Parts: sequence; structure tokens; C-alpha cells
Amino acid sequence: MIGKGHIMIADFKKRFFISLIATIPILVLSPTIQSIFAFTIIIPGSIFVLPSLATFVYAYGGWPFIKGCITELKQKKAGMMTLVAMATTTAHSYSILVALNIFPGKPFFWEVATLIDIMLLGHWIEMKTTLGASKAVEQLAHLLPSTVSVVMPDGSITQKEHLSLTKNDRVLVKPGEKIPADGTIIEGHSDVNTAALTGESKPIFKGKGDHVIGGSTNQNGSLVIQITGVGKESYLQKVIELVKSASASKSHAQTIADKAAFALTITALTTGGITLTIWLLAQSSVHFAVERMVTVMVITCPHALGLAIPLVISNITAIAAQYGLIIKNRKAFERARNSHVVVFDKTGTLTTGKFGVTKIVPLSDWSNNKLLRKAAALEQRSEHTIGSAIVKAAQKENLTIPHVANFKAIPGIGVIGFVEENELFVGTPDIISGHSLFTTNFSVDKASHAQKEIERLMAQGRTVIVVATKTEIKGLLTLSDIVRKESKEACESLKKLKFELAMITGDNLDVANNVAEQLGITHVFAKVMPDKKADKIKELQAQGRSVIMVGDGINDAPALAQADVGVAIGSGTEIAAETADVILVKNDPRDVVHVIKLSRLMYKKMIQNLGWATGYNIFAIPLAAGVLYQYGIVLPPALGALIMSASTIIVAVNSRVEKKSL
Repeated sequence: MIGKGHIMIADFKKRFFISLIATIPILVLSPTIQSIFAFTIIIPGSIFVLPSLATFVYAYGGWPFIKGCITELKQKKAGMMTLVAMATTTAHSYSILVALNIFPGKPFFWEVATLIDIMLLGHWIEMKTTLGASKAVEQLAHLLPSTVSVVMPDGSITQKEHLSLTKNDRVLVKPGEKIPADGTIIEGHSDVNTAALTGESKPIFKGKGDHVIGGSTNQNGSLVIQITGVGKESYLQKVIELVKSASASKSHAQTIADKAAFALTITALTTGGITLTIWLLAQSSVHFAVERMVTVMVITCPHALGLAIPLVISNITAIAAQYGLIIKNRKAFERARNSHVVVFDKTGTLTTGKFGVTKIVPLSDWSNNKLLRKAAALEQRSEHTIGSAIVKAAQKENLTIPHVANFKAIPGIGVIGFVEENELFVGTPDIISGHSLFTTNFSVDKASHAQKEIERLMAQGRTVIVVATKTEIKGLLTLSDIVRKESKEACESLKKLKFELAMITGDNLDVANNVAEQLGITHVFAKVMPDKKADKIKELQAQGRSVIMVGDGINDAPALAQADVGVAIGSGTEIAAETADVILVKNDPRDVVHVIKLSRLMYKKMIQNLGWATGYNIFAIPLAAGVLYQYGIVLPPALGALIMSASTIIVAVNSRVEKKSL
């Protein structure tokens, strides 16, 4: 289905070319043009042909402006359409009265026709540019396939229209095909490309039980997916609706532009009237006085002002969507550029929220890898989360995990068993004090050294695991919530942008300080209960700081709502996303930097456009009024329209934003 914007563009294009064709004989038959180019063409009935053609161009080509004028006056918001309609109507009516010998002077037929042509051309170009600004978002709607392979209860495959999919349908997605809707993989595994949706550059491996997003591309393996979200419940549709909502909402800058456009319209009408009066009082010809008035009204048209803000917003919103940033509250998004502090929730935002091995401390002749693989050998028989983390660490290093004999769990302490002819213990530091595991050959001095090392590591908020034989402590493994590698880059980038960094967490101060030290965060709020997180944001705001809060969980929702800008990590809970102003789809804290840079870029573009849209009038209005007439410089209406259109096109071009600009 063709969109309304495309229909309007086609209409302006059609009106422009038809009016342009009709303008050619108007120019050829105009006495002024014949005089300038020294030629004469007289056709029978030209006295009627010229006014008739001019009236056609005025009525057909000028209809969008007349219609727009009526709408503006009904809404009591006189603007660009009002000025164009009044200028062309005044000039054309005057010309008809002259042609009928009712009024003395020279007609404006060719001037009005060319003025309308240029206005139509300017609108056509501007509308094409405006529509192009939202293409990135519109293209999202075309990411879904038209037909889908549905797996029936008997196992057969049938083709179904995408729009007829329902929840719990099972669909087969072959390599290279688009995933038709949000769902959960129930069979198969594959790399899934979500670049068009989230900006994630690398394909993500997905297997049984993993969630997939409609519109992403299945790259290699075949997948059977059970549909969980269609229509308005799908991620893709939510993104489209949020982007549309953000684009439609007015910003502070837009309000200023609207007021300026209205003021400029009143100025144009007033200045046009004053110009007409002054030239008539100066005993100029009525033709010249009307021409000056028309030129003033046309050149002052606030069309560029009307585009200055919406075009920037449309482009920035589309670029943000490409980065995987969903702007829900544009006014809050604009505030990001002036913020002072970025406050991060710790668990799940700066960290993965999962335990992992963060340090290996050898206390004997065993290497790091030897310690890890022997510990993993015992822990792979354990069901504890710590054990799972140790096994995963060994697998990540591609270590061969040896066989275990005589495995035994010691409740509350750890596990013991034979690994490669060594009886080995892996467990808590409690084993060191008073446990019968160790033999009489156990070194007390070494145990004392190990105890000091354990105390030092635990003071950093780490969980410490001891690896020991019956005679010697071989080493220590420390585990903690793993800091995302992206978090360090995000913090470094934010500091370069002159932001203060803070972290808020329910964990103890030792754990919090350990994470903060790794990331260079200066302000730490530890042991903060969920209902008190918003109070910490208020404390910073009371100091005159504008705060960006970044979080992912239910307990972050009040703080996200209290902050000047609330940013929710996309993989977080629904309530956190509901209270946030911006959502980071990729679950990447580095995208906070993009939020700030895009906010600053949007403001910069808005100011530049407002400058272009209003600044040229300082020179153009006096020129249009004829202040340089005594020097032989006179601006005809068509040239005035060209200058006005040029300003509009400059604003449209300046509003374009490329991803590489960040």
C-alpha cells in the first residue's frame, strides 16, 4: 500500500510539471519577457490566453497553498501556506483587474506563475528529503517475510501468510530466511543476524530454548521456532511504534520554532503591508509597490522553520534505531546532552550478573592452567553454581578436564577426590582451620601465608576457593560477578566526555569498590535497598547535578523514573523498560555514549537549522522590500521564492545525519 507521504510527493511532482508546462507559453506571451529578450510573438486572442493560462497555474498549481492557508486560518496558526496563498492571490487578483482594464498598471502573470512553480519545486524536493529521513525506520516494517513455513501437528509443512500467524504456531526457518515473528527455538541451532534490528554487528549463536526476534536473519542451520509474539506484541512493532511516538512528540526547541514561525508570519504580513504603503506614498507605480509586497511575503515564508526541528528529530530517531537505541521520551533524551553524572546499576548492567573465575593465584609449583583444570575435574561432579563457574572457565580455556575417582562432597565445605593420583580438595577457606583433611606433614607457615592472601582477596569482595592436597595448599581461585568488557570502554568514553561516574548496588562496599576500581568509577553507593535507590538520585540532583541513570531490573525502576534521563538495558525487566526514557536494545553499556552523542548532535543540528531558517531573513527582507532600489538592485518575486526555497533545502540537507558522524 502506498503511504500518504508518497501520494503527496507524487501530487506535488505532478502539479509542478503541469504548471511548468503551462508557464512556458505564459513566459513567451508576456510583454515584459518579449521586451527583455527582444522578440515579438502575437497570437489571436492572446489577451485572453495569457490570463486564462495564468489563472490555471494559480488555481491548479497554487491549490495546495490555498488549501493549506484555509487549514492554518481555521487552526488560528497562520504560517507559510498563509503567506504564499495571500501573496499569490493578491498578485493574481491585481493582474486580472489590470487585464480587464479595471485597474491601471502592469499584470504579474509570469511572476506569479514562476513563483508558484518554484514553490511547488521546493516543496517537492523538501518532501522527498523529509520522507527519506524516516526510511531507516520504515524499512523495519519490510523485514518480515510475506509467507511462512508452518509445522502442522502431524509434522507436515504448509505455507501460510505472515499476517495469519498466531501465538504458539511452530514455524520452520531455513538458512538464509527471515525469522517471521518473535519466538523460542524448540529445535535446531544457528547463527542469527540481528544487525538490521539492534545494530549488533556480529551474528549471535542461538540454540534450543533461546529467544529470537522477528525480522532477524537465520544464517546457517534450520530452526523450528514456537511463536510467542505477533502483531503489536512483537519486538519489531514495538520499536516502530516507539520511534513514531518519539518523532511525533514536540520538544522544547520545536515549541520555540513554532512560536518563531508564527512571529515571522505576522512580521511578513506587517512588513508586506508597510512596504506596499511606503512605496505607494513614494508615488511609485502600483505594479512596483505590489511586487515589493509580494516579494517580502514570499521571501519571509517560515517554511524552513517548520522543517528545522522535525527533520533533525526524524533523522536522529532513525539513526538511534539503527544503533539499537529506542527513544521513548524525546524531551528527556534532549536533556542527556547537559547531564553531569551517569549512575550505573552494578549487577546486570556493569556486570553480567553471573559468577565467574576472575583470578587464579598459584601458591606452589602448579601453573594457572593446572590449578584450573584439576579444580574443574572435581567441580564438574558438583551441582553448585560456583562449581559450574569453575568448569566453564576451564572449558573457555580449552583445557582437558581429567577423570575423578572416589569423589565425595563435604557439606558446607567443598568436594574431595582423586585427580591424576593426587587426593585433592576444592572448597571454602574454612578447610584450613581445624579440619582433619590435612596430614601431619601439612605446612603451618604456608597455611598462614595462604590465610593472609585469602583475607586480602576477600576484602576486595571476591569469593575465594581453596585448591589443596593433603600436604599443601596449591592455590586459590577467586570468583565474582564478572565485569562486562564493554563496561570499561563505556566508562573510559564517558570520562572523556567530562562525565562523572557513579555506581549504585545492593552489594556490600567491598564488592562495590572492587568493581568501581576496575572501571575507574569515583562515586559508590553500596548496600542500597531497592526502595532507596531513587533517594540517591535525589541526593545528586539536590547538588545541582543532572543525572542519567542506567539500570536493568525491577529495583531500578524508581531510580530510572527519578533520574533526569532514565536508560534501561534492553535485556532487563519489562517494568524497567516501561519507566525508562531510552532503551538500549543490545544490552551494551557503551551505547550510553551513543545516547549522549546523539543528544548533543541533535541539539547542534537544531540550532544550526534555526540559524539558517531565520538568519537569512535579516538580509532578505530589506532586500525584498527594495532598500537597494536606488542602486538598481531589485528582487523579483520568483527570485525571492528561489531564495526562500534554497533556505528550506539547506535546512533539509543539514538535517541529514550519517552513522559515521558518531
